[in-house]
Amino acid sequence: MASSPVSNTKNNQEVGGRFVPKEHDALQRHVAFFDRNHDGIVYPWETFQGFRAIGCGILLSSFSAFFINFGLSRQTRPGKSFSLLFPIEVRNIHKAKHGSDSGVYDSEGRFVPSKFEEIFIKHAHSNANALTSEELDGLLKANREPNDRRGWLAAWTEWKILYLLCKDKNGLLHKDTIRAVYDGSLFERMEKERSEAAAAAAAKKKDISIA
Repeated sequence: MASSPVSNTKNNQEVGGRFVPKEHDALQRHVAFFDRNHDGIVYPWETFQGFRAIGCGILLSSFSAFFINFGLSRQTRPGKSFSLLFPIEVRNIHKAKHGSDSGVYDSEGRFVPSKFEEIFIKHAHSNANALTSEELDGLLKANREPNDRRGWLAAWTEWKILYLLCKDKNGLLHKDTIRAVYDGSLFERMEKERSEAAAAAAAKKKDISIA
């Protein structure tokens, strides 16, 4: 039997009734973008809305919502019964950290600058501040842990979606873009840019119809 919607999310992280990620917890801030109603819980439909907000199509957004919530929900809800709503508790997201990753998040979800720099020291051969598709593949291969198929798949999916959405016209994924994704600020920027572009297009269309 599915449990009721998640409660007890405060943990001293609510301000004015809104869940606020811990300042030092980059992983919480990364995930909080998808908490569209700021209650500290991310449901599949919120994951879908978040991916749509940054420019993903319906199919990719749907796949991501299922893959992410199905894969992470149980681990972020220790001691609680299974829920068919597949909620993710943001405050416990560090418990769902997968293997075969870059190590840029530590076990508590904090950003590790030395591990971030290591990505480019080891893998950015053609441009010191960006990764090509081939270099990204090299990074993923280097991070693979033996018999960790779940971690391999999670890492591959995360990086490939980021590359698909954020590579430049020369096929480069830039360092500042990657840095921004770790604390979620990239998602906020992408949503804002899409909203502004849509508003500008609507205004232009209105002007043309009036003329």
